[in-house]
Amino acid sequence: MARQQERARRTRAAIVRSAAAEFAKRGFAAASINAILEQSNATKGAMYFHFASKEDLARAVLDEGIEHYRAIVDKWMDAPGLDPFQRLRGMVGDLGAALHDDVIIAAEFRLVTEPEFIGEARLRGSTVWGRAGYQLAVQAQEQGLFKPGVDLRRFVEAVASSLAGQRYLVDLTSPVVDVRARFEACLEVPLEAMASEEWLAKWREHGWPEISPEAGSMP
Repeated sequence: MARQQERARRTRAAIVRSAAAEFAKRGFAAASINAILEQSNATKGAMYFHFASKEDLARAVLDEGIEHYRAIVDKWMDAPGLDPFQRLRGMVGDLGAALHDDVIIAAEFRLVTEPEFIGEARLRGSTVWGRAGYQLAVQAQEQGLFKPGVDLRRFVEAVASSLAGQRYLVDLTSPVVDVRARFEACLEVPLEAMASEEWLAKWREHGWPEISPEAGSMP
């Protein structure tokens, strides 16, 4: 029984990952069930054992995407030895890298722009990291890292809208692009306008800290 359950778990995981690749590439409507089955080496019967429909399969991809976002957020929220802006930069950079390297997150981003799921966008990954970003902004304000009077929600919204726009631009241009660097720039521009002069002076002199992959952070 345990062996059968493990086989079923692996089959389901393979189908979800194959579906994510297909959704990320073609979108929901144009995605091919046959292509998903071929890439996952699963039968149609196995797919419909786990998922009632193509939409059900897409929702499984969306749900797994949330878990991937949470893993990125959890990695950075309490990263030791970093101020809130540095942790936010690590989070944003990892999100950019994941949109390029993590097929689940790439599919989640594509699916929430589709008519079938656009109403759920606020329940998905952007909300997970948006809340975390706001918490880090609150911490930064408490530590005096913002200029006086900065509207934190406006700051987070400016970063979020820049990230979304940058992602669409990446799709329209070349796939060979440093998405991490572009995402980090989406944070740096608002910081240059809203961070305290003291923090900006240190940042301009020393730049961002180098953190090794062994420490569980960005390279």
